[in-house]
Amino acid sequence: MKKILLFALIISLAIPFSSCKKKVEAANGPQKENEVVVYFCKDITPENILKLYEALGVKQEGKIGLKVHFGEEGNQNYLNPELLRPLVERVHPTFVETNVLYVSKRRFTEQHIALAKEHGFTFAPIDILDADGEIEYDAQGLKHFKKVKTGSHFENYDSYIIYSHFKGHGSAGFGGAIKNVSMGFASPGGKMAMHASNVPGIHHGKDCVHCNRCVQQCPANAITLTDLGPVIDSSKCLGCAKCIAECGFGIFSPDGHTQGQDFLERLVEYAKIFSEKRPMVYINVMDNISKTCDCSAKAPAPFMEKIGAVASTDIVAVDLACHQLCAKKQHTEDAFKDVNNVSGFGQCEYAAKLGMGSTKYVLIDVTTGKRISLEDAVK
Repeated sequence: MKKILLFALIISLAIPFSSCKKKVEAANGPQKENEVVVYFCKDITPENILKLYEALGVKQEGKIGLKVHFGEEGNQNYLNPELLRPLVERVHPTFVETNVLYVSKRRFTEQHIALAKEHGFTFAPIDILDADGEIEYDAQGLKHFKKVKTGSHFENYDSYIIYSHFKGHGSAGFGGAIKNVSMGFASPGGKMAMHASNVPGIHHGKDCVHCNRCVQQCPANAITLTDLGPVIDSSKCLGCAKCIAECGFGIFSPDGHTQGQDFLERLVEYAKIFSEKRPMVYINVMDNISKTCDCSAKAPAPFMEKIGAVASTDIVAVDLACHQLCAKKQHTEDAFKDVNNVSGFGQCEYAAKLGMGSTKYVLIDVTTGKRISLEDAVK
């Protein structure tokens, strides 16, 4: 009997990370073939966030990164960090983020960490992944990129929990797990590559004080300071966006803004590479649902009532479920297209095309263990 129990234990430990895409016998029939599980809770509480994570059945060991968004200074819609306290006490992760591309406290590591603590992220260590520079991964075979860029600390973690505020975004339609992985893990240079070209634009109309900081801080020696201001040698430029971060006068900026389906595809391709490098699970929270993201210092008030939270090991299904739940809540086909004139569904569609996940899922109420319809979930 002991041998049988030992064998069963060995088999259970050998189950791969993705095993939580399991068959679920729901109240109204068995799970269909190729359907993945998306767990749902209506009440957004710290205890239910932990239940969602535990329902996934994934045992994460080693060093765990909890990818969050600390909220821009002045933003009132970012998620209350207290929702994460039981989960943090359970798995002892590190809060991880990357610096942003635009002028903000979140552009500089020390100020970024100070703002995070000011917003209540005080009960776990904080790591800004690009604090010590960036690394590149090959992205061969993709449509838009041959390389992607992330912070050098990305490889310090054995696995990640991707905790995303599902809400609107002016260019992406919505921001969920895909955007949190792609834009969220990208270094400033990676962010610029998704948004625009690799070489920053220069606003010569703005006053340059000739401080020479951009020249001194450029790792490629690609910037020359002239009487009219800085000039970038595009043959040397690495696209790291360090000049954008270092200039306090807004003289450098991303050159040419990528829009529409191209932007959505760029988000997805970055997410694909990062999600393949480390095991990840995904939790999306649908609360304070504004038309803009938490990077907005003056975000508009939420246009939709809170819906709940979902979790899955499938990055496509978790975002698609949120997209469809929001549409049901608003009695429309695409709630974010209505307010942003952009459909975020293109993210899910392209990600499924690249084999990142499934558009077929079953929604399971984590508090009852029973299958639940989209209609019942938003009542």
